[in-house]
Amino acid sequence: MKKVIIIGAGIAGLTAGVYARQSGFDVTIYEAHSIPGGASTSWKRKGYLFEGGMHWLTGSSPKTALHKLWREIGALDDSTAVYNRDPFFVFEHEGKAAFLYRDIDKLQAHLTELSPEDKKEIIRLCRDLKKFMKIDMPITDIKGVKVKEKSAIPVSVLISMLPAFFRMSFYSNQTAKEYAMRYKSPLLQGLFRSVVGDDNTAIAMVFTMSTLANGDGGYPAGGSLAMAGRIAKRFETLGGVIKYNSKVEKVIIKKGVATGIVFNGEEFSADAVVITQDTLAAIDTLFDKPLKETWADKMRTETKPMLNTFICLGIKEDLAGIHESIAFTSDTPFTCAGEEIKEVGINNYAGYEGYAPNGCTAVTSAVVGDSYEWWKERKINGTYEAEKQRLSESFIDVLAKKYPQTAGKVEVWDVATPLTYERYLHSYKGSWMSIMSKGEKMQSYPSKPESISNLYFAGHRLMIPGGLPIAAETGRKAVQYLCKDTDMMFRGNA
Repeated sequence: MKKVIIIGAGIAGLTAGVYARQSGFDVTIYEAHSIPGGASTSWKRKGYLFEGGMHWLTGSSPKTALHKLWREIGALDDSTAVYNRDPFFVFEHEGKAAFLYRDIDKLQAHLTELSPEDKKEIIRLCRDLKKFMKIDMPITDIKGVKVKEKSAIPVSVLISMLPAFFRMSFYSNQTAKEYAMRYKSPLLQGLFRSVVGDDNTAIAMVFTMSTLANGDGGYPAGGSLAMAGRIAKRFETLGGVIKYNSKVEKVIIKKGVATGIVFNGEEFSADAVVITQDTLAAIDTLFDKPLKETWADKMRTETKPMLNTFICLGIKEDLAGIHESIAFTSDTPFTCAGEEIKEVGINNYAGYEGYAPNGCTAVTSAVVGDSYEWWKERKINGTYEAEKQRLSESFIDVLAKKYPQTAGKVEVWDVATPLTYERYLHSYKGSWMSIMSKGEKMQSYPSKPESISNLYFAGHRLMIPGGLPIAAETGRKAVQYLCKDTDMMFRGNA
């Protein structure tokens, strides 16, 4: 049995591990952290669970091709409850609220009532959303791999996608903010800007909204950590081994062939190595010399990392009366990493069992922006912890002005900066996704380097903008290349 070493027990690494074991390989995963999941993670503080990764899952619906993959690797099963919140998101401005409903006809009527002057733009968007509902992320097989069960896109499905393809350039050639500013209503502008963030292309916003309209994009019970745990359990049940607290120092390359890894100063041999650590970081840190290939240089120069500063609060108050995902314009902005924040977004987990003690609520907020250098400077000059406390206190004050019932009720706070993510994920600048800018085509990178054999890559960075589906799909693809190169049968199920 050929021995495979996988670097990283994130979603890509776990996915690769499950498929490699099912396909007959002896697999060991080395994970630097003490838990599985990578960027798909959660953590506890004084009885509160803070969701730090997945906020909704593409492929949660059985109608999607991706759903089959999630079930094959154990991420979802018959016992996993999936919650599809509706409205998915709320934006409040000057006493009014705009709701992002899943039902497109309901959404159209609601937005038109809020802003009759934007009726024409609203109708066009909703008409396009119905076209984009026909698009499904395909799960296919690489050319030449032997498979037990073939995966392909039916011709009828491809034909049904065509109307959406003709509208893609309209959205892909503008940012989400630029698209939002087509509307006259500040309320609608804020709603659309909040779906995927200002800097991402508007096509990401449309894909998100059409995903929700399809009944997809649900939240599996237990969130990120529970889902990662289910995949890890499937992998270990299959006979795979995960070595936690085991940071790989280097991939061993001999005469252009990957032959193993160095961990804790000791060499461990393997017939193949799969790197699922953030590719952008791995190509510079896991080799004697940074990997020099055309695609690697392109990744270094063209990747626009998405970062955030994550604020978590444990509040001794039941906030079930507040929407689960909401953004609002604050009368008293706060500053984060030197930037003034006027539009505040929160995720409220009051209705989620096990996220807080009885009668209490876990609340999180992500401030998106590349604040890496700012926080790094504070780390160097010794004010890092003080700045985190200042930020949390400012945010607590803003929340108390908006929701007076939270005043004086915060029992615990926690702030995760890009440096925090960098420390736990070993990712480039602590980034967990990439920004897909306007006019940019869906960029993808190879699963195999040209100059090194028996080496494979997987992870969110291999296809812009990334995310959980890309992590899983590239983990599967890496194993298909491994099977093709070793003349093994790829098996989607044990």
